[in-house]
Amino acid sequence: MEHLGTGIGWRPEIAGTVAELPGLDWVEVVAENICPGHLPEPLLRLRERGTTVIPHGVALGLGGADRPDPARLAALAERAEALGSPLVTEHIAFVRAGGPLTASPRLEAGHLLPVPRTRDALDVLCENVRIAQDALPVPLALENIAALISWPGEEMSEGRFLAELVERTGVRLLIDVANLHTNHVNRGEDPAAALDELPVEAIAYVHVAGGVEKDGVWHDSHAHPVTKPVLDILAELCTRTEPPGVLLERDEDFPAAEELGAELEAIRDVVTATYLTRGVTGTGRPAAAPAATAATAATAATARTTAGHGAGTTRPPRSATPPSAEPALESHRPPSPGTSATASTGAPTGTTEAGTDTSTSTSTSTSTDATRQRLALAQTALLSALVAGTPAPEGFDRRRLRVQSRALAAKRADVVAKVAPELPEILGRGYRPAFLGYARTRPMGGGYRQDALDFAEHLLRRSGSAGPAVGEDVRRRLDTWWRERSGPAPLPANRFARMLRSARRAG
Repeated sequence: MEHLGTGIGWRPEIAGTVAELPGLDWVEVVAENICPGHLPEPLLRLRERGTTVIPHGVALGLGGADRPDPARLAALAERAEALGSPLVTEHIAFVRAGGPLTASPRLEAGHLLPVPRTRDALDVLCENVRIAQDALPVPLALENIAALISWPGEEMSEGRFLAELVERTGVRLLIDVANLHTNHVNRGEDPAAALDELPVEAIAYVHVAGGVEKDGVWHDSHAHPVTKPVLDILAELCTRTEPPGVLLERDEDFPAAEELGAELEAIRDVVTATYLTRGVTGTGRPAAAPAATAATAATAATARTTAGHGAGTTRPPRSATPPSAEPALESHRPPSPGTSATASTGAPTGTTEAGTDTSTSTSTSTSTDATRQRLALAQTALLSALVAGTPAPEGFDRRRLRVQSRALAAKRADVVAKVAPELPEILGRGYRPAFLGYARTRPMGGGYRQDALDFAEHLLRRSGSAGPAVGEDVRRRLDTWWRERSGPAPLPANRFARMLRSARRAG
């Protein structure tokens, strides 16, 4: 496994800071946020300095019921090649549902949602992972995700689910210790038990991030300092193996360079302390050792990261809702016919990058259409309850579903404000309540940019005979913005209703 060292998530807002951070070995970039032909200049300069850059995908939805979109896979492969990356990473999650498998409209979550830990879901995930591995020019690593909700009727623990995934596909793991902490608070899962079941030799690298607890729910915000419980889980992991790399994620409320540097140093302290406390077995593999020294290092590291805020304090959250991730930029290129990454890397047919023969297991464990349809129906029912206001599926915690639903709507509002900053500027304080009202029963169907256009069109259509939803000046500015981006202006509500009635009569 390639040694990466200590890294940070590269974001445009902190590009200058990242370039000056001492001892930084590598960076990770959200794959959908870059265009291979137009890489940001600061990222190019990092590459020229020899800094490793790894693309981190958020849109594949390998845990979904559908097979992976070839265009999305090709786009991820293109980014790996443009950056000269040693591997690419994605998530064990589903991000969309509906469509042909359920004969229902396509729904987009705009967020990573957990897959049920069942045999059906594992069969589908394994097949999707093998499809992705064949399409990518470098090894793939998958990340465990944070969740607010639990699926009823799960058949495996998280550690067992990940272990079987690795055994059947040879895929590598990106272990997010902050997500293990989130699932401990939100779902009562023991991080140490999950680590005990993991095949630690498959770990490609580790994520560390901050979050915030609100009303008994932990939000994986990536906008707060890393807490001691997260560093303690990192220490616990390091007693089992030396991770090839550890990366700090920060997506919002970026602190001063000194604070980011202190968090990176705290992470190094934990890794170094646990490395020094481990013995070495006769086989050369690190043996588990008491974590007392590591826990001490984690305590000191936490003190280091909070020193910039004053003793015993943490940075207050900017808002009550979890901040959004970076907006994804859609970029699709179909793969070349008759080619695959397996052929380009020279790996023989029927093997994974780890060299495990999968020719037999592929034929015996490939998911069936019936399996995919069962999973599709379950995921669609859940996502529809979260984004379209339909009844909660049986067995789910309804209170948690409401929390998740509000978080998804808040994230949509945040990301639309990023990709279309003119909208909050035009609407002022009315932007957020208007958007949340719009999102309550109108699922996202075509990405965040389309969501922004649909929201503006919704407001303009309301400004008809039913009375103005916005002032006349605001309406003119909104109309101009909409015209410049999507063509003819949307019809006023009264005319739109007349045309709709005429179409129905004609039908």
